[in-house]
Amino acid sequence: MTTPTPGPRALRAVGTARTRVEGRDKVTGAARYAGEIPFADLAHGWLVLSTTTRGRIRTIDTAPVLSMPGVLAVLHHANAPRLNTDYVGMLGTPPDPTAAVFQDGEVPFAGWPVALVVAETPEQAREAAEALEVAYDEAPHATVLIADDPAAYAAAGHMPAETEKGDLEAELACSAVVLDEEYTTPEEQHSMMEPHAATAMWDGGRLEVVDSNQGAGWVQSELAAMFSLDASAVRVRSEHIGGGFGSKGLRAHQVSAVMAATALQRPVRVVMTRRQTFSLAGYRSPTTQRVRLGADPDGRLRALEHRSLNQTSTVYEFVEPSAGVARVMYDADAHRTANHVVRLDVPSPTWMRAPGEAPGSFAIESAIDELAVRAGIDPVDLRLRNEPEAGPVSGLPFSTHNLADCLREGARRFGWSDRDPRPGVRRDGRWLLGTGMAAASFGAGAMPSTALLTAEVDGSYTVRIAAADIGTGARTALTLIAADALETTPERVRVRIGDSDFGPAMIAGGSMGTRSWAWAITAAAAELRERLAAAPDLPPEGITVRSDTTEALGALTQKERHAFGAQFAEVAVDTATGEVRVRRMLGIFAAGRIVNPLTARNQLVGGMTWGISMALHEEAVRDRNTGRHYAPDLAGYHVATHADIPDIEADWVEDHDPDDPVGIKGVGEIGIVGAAAAVANAVWHATGVRHRHLPIRPGRILTTSASAPLSAGGGAADA
Repeated sequence: MTTPTPGPRALRAVGTARTRVEGRDKVTGAARYAGEIPFADLAHGWLVLSTTTRGRIRTIDTAPVLSMPGVLAVLHHANAPRLNTDYVGMLGTPPDPTAAVFQDGEVPFAGWPVALVVAETPEQAREAAEALEVAYDEAPHATVLIADDPAAYAAAGHMPAETEKGDLEAELACSAVVLDEEYTTPEEQHSMMEPHAATAMWDGGRLEVVDSNQGAGWVQSELAAMFSLDASAVRVRSEHIGGGFGSKGLRAHQVSAVMAATALQRPVRVVMTRRQTFSLAGYRSPTTQRVRLGADPDGRLRALEHRSLNQTSTVYEFVEPSAGVARVMYDADAHRTANHVVRLDVPSPTWMRAPGEAPGSFAIESAIDELAVRAGIDPVDLRLRNEPEAGPVSGLPFSTHNLADCLREGARRFGWSDRDPRPGVRRDGRWLLGTGMAAASFGAGAMPSTALLTAEVDGSYTVRIAAADIGTGARTALTLIAADALETTPERVRVRIGDSDFGPAMIAGGSMGTRSWAWAITAAAAELRERLAAAPDLPPEGITVRSDTTEALGALTQKERHAFGAQFAEVAVDTATGEVRVRRMLGIFAAGRIVNPLTARNQLVGGMTWGISMALHEEAVRDRNTGRHYAPDLAGYHVATHADIPDIEADWVEDHDPDDPVGIKGVGEIGIVGAAAAVANAVWHATGVRHRHLPIRPGRILTTSASAPLSAGGGAADA
């Protein structure tokens, strides 16, 4: 066959608005998700979770359950296979023992997996699981996060636990304006639409898992290590994912499904219920954050301290790096940050959209707003006056730093200059009106990835990469990137994702997915074009090349790379009912090269929507005595609905970095950063009351408004 030649190109694909390539399949039901793909001879597993908070299993009475209709097996700590947990996974951490199920009789928290009942149908499995009687020996427990807990300790996670330069106390003493406040954020749940689901089976001595995850290679490598298998003996597929937000890594359902499939030698599917995800799928830890700021009369920061405390389980350390955002946003002569954790008898937290930056930005951006008011400086101007020249902690130059452009453009489009800075002076009938703003940043890193590109004999191209599209539009973005790299049209490119057999690749997380995958695809495309230019004819199987960006990543280490943004919000507050309504919201971002404006704006608006939900609604509440959740479902856990969300506008400024080999910075997480602070700052402007504890529920509005007469000094009370 003759080597295909690129067709005419009127326009580049990247930068044009494109609907999702799999969109029709999703809206017509042709796209199958992990929990609905049919398999012959499929059995169903149902997890049984502990009802005690801490202790040890005394007995499990399996005999009555095994005699129930359709029941095939009951797996628990006395009969389950032993697992290997002595390894470091893809993310640089050991596995969470919550996923290494049924290894002993210890129960470290309420909702710990204690058994799996397997039956012919999911209904039979559920009925039998609910009938299984488990007795426990209970032990004392602690489940409440306390700001000054003496057991708290500094924890690094994926960044230094503490950073410090300068004499903080001396600079605070010399400051004309000083702030010292505490801010708290509650536990949040991921609440993705599609629950966690996995089907495991053995095929010719090879383990196959069809899953809903944020990285097929990630889950494959973890399962291979845990079950002491060669990586080539495990294949994980995850084509369509109905949301993840950080929660869809290795969990109890995949491991227990593999155990059951091994024991029964037939396919077994395990799907978590919504309630089970509250204890088994991770969550955003509550935080307690202290911010101390000191500034000159003109608002220049002399001192900055941001300390954060989060909870983790007794079996696994997870750090919510909330103090990390201060290490990027603002510099000062004396600069101190710290991330601390305390171990409690609660489930393990995990990554959630903008981990660290989302709760951290609420604290630091609320504090900066308070400092502006105390100094009598406009909040936008104060941020512009404190734009750092280099990384405040690293000292490295920024690749680009277009926050000022975001602030100025956002202020112009929002009409910020028309704002009366005095709180509580604008009314619309029974509503008090206020406006607020906040700044945002999120890192733009990359991780090693491989890609396979094939030039087909029919003139088309096939891209294979173990990427994951968790609803972000990644599949479509990669199609556009590949088309431009191959100098062809998107219609001639097929992108296949979600299969660990395609080789190692970055997970969908940290706003690094598309950035990392695009780099691998572009590198493979360059090599493929060279091969095609040198090949007069194509063999019947086409020509395939494989790229690996591992060595090329060194180009990113000499600069700080971040996306930036500015959030603006207007709220209406009814102090008689406590109701808060966000009337309008604008976000302007500097997020590098925008691959697909349609899906990029969708991601930014989605992040801002979550920020509104974080500010006003979301809080997973635990019983202080047991550590168990009240109403762990989507009826009891409140999230913003359509009626809560105004016409949100998201846009971006030019953010070109000629030295960046990819140019993409990611938009999945920057949208939520600063959004909650902008809303909270707007509530202060409307009412004169500072709310430093999220969410700003009606009860908190009512409690503070009754005892907070406005003063001319710019504030009435704190909440």
